[in-house]
Amino acid sequence: MFAKSLKVTLSTLAFGLVSSSAIAAAPGTVVDVAVANGNFKTLVAAVKAAGLAETLSGKGPFTVFAPTDAAFAKLPAGTVDALLKDIPKLKAILTYHVVAGNVMAKDVKTGMVKTVNGASLDVKASAAGVTVDGAKVTAADVKASNGVIHVIDTVVLPK
Repeated sequence: MFAKSLKVTLSTLAFGLVSSSAIAAAPGTVVDVAVANGNFKTLVAAVKAAGLAETLSGKGPFTVFAPTDAAFAKLPAGTVDALLKDIPKLKAILTYHVVAGNVMAKDVKTGMVKTVNGASLDVKASAAGVTVDGAKVTAADVKASNGVIHVIDTVVLPK
């Protein structure tokens, strides 16, 4: 009886581990991935404050050039707090970091790329890497269920 009980317990545990692994391996939306990463606390707070979390959790696909917390820290003192109080300006800046479609690193070419806010980003691709309006892409092709994230080291501002 003990052996049978042990087999059932081990089988149940094994199934649970496989199920948990399969669930953990499936990426969430671009918002979920940013939250789970832990290096985008400021970006996530700004997206929520601007009311864009639901949109960026939608079907997409979206390509997000995501500035890290360190990128936001490079802005002049008080800038983030001021933006959190100026929602239209915050939305304009955040949507300047988003391109419609699923653009993987291998598909990036030098040129102007239209963002969802209507303005264009200046993208430069070379052997040294990719920059977006001068911000360096430090990690590319972070996959999400509704798009892809490219991590950048600077907050880019619409001109």
